Amino acid sequence: MKPLIGVTPDFNAGDRKEWGGSEPTYFLRARYVRAVEELGGIPIVLPLLSDPDARRRLLAGIDGLLLTGSGPDLSPALYGERQRYKFGVMSTRRSSFELDMARLAEAAEVPVLGICGGMQAMNVALGGNLFQDIPSQVDDPLPHRQSASATKLSHMVKVAPDSLLRRIVRTATLRVNSSHHQSVRDVAPSLVASAVASDGIVEAIESTGHRFFLGIQWHPEFLFDRHRLHRRLFEAFLRAAQRRTR
Repeated sequence: MKPLIGVTPDFNAGDRKEWGGSEPTYFLRARYVRAVEELGGIPIVLPLLSDPDARRRLLAGIDGLLLTGSGPDLSPALYGERQRYKFGVMSTRRSSFELDMARLAEAAEVPVLGICGGMQAMNVALGGNLFQDIPSQVDDPLPHRQSASATKLSHMVKVAPDSLLRRIVRTATLRVNSSHHQSVRDVAPSLVASAVASDGIVEAIESTGHRFFLGIQWHPEFLFDRHRLHRRLFEAFLRAAQRRTR
């Protein structure tokens, strides 16, 4: 049986003209769904439920959780800070759902793959925090918002030895794409950094006490069909989810 993968959508509460305008709207970029489907999973777009019992029931019905990236960012209030720079804030409905689902999945040993903003949500959910704006808070950073298309590779990351990520990609360095202005600052107590860029920005986090709880800052959904190393990320995630179906 193919594993059922819950995929989190973005949510327009009615203030984003490009995604439904004044009508509250769920939306999800198809590349996430395509990666899961083409590599052997069944993607299920999740509703952003508010009831805690409904969230637990939803989690019980899936074999893996994919936390997707997003344009808007998490509110700094979620990690105990005031907003110091100008950026769009994610809807409360989505951030509440994703952070709670990340915590529930971690406790229940449900495989989780977090991409870009999804990685940041995992870190905040478990007690970490973020750089609110890399260019403003980091000395001499790399251009983490690449000017080229996200289908192109940008900078290198160094992968930690003896990490889940290292076992997946089977290489000590990896070239990635990059499309973010925020990133993990202090890694959550139960997580470790498993990849960093040359400027010190954390590019991947994972749990040492969970079979598959991995967040990556780049976007392999743009790369999996042309780059074997990035396809391995989805394949490993789906294998972990497949084990739950057995």
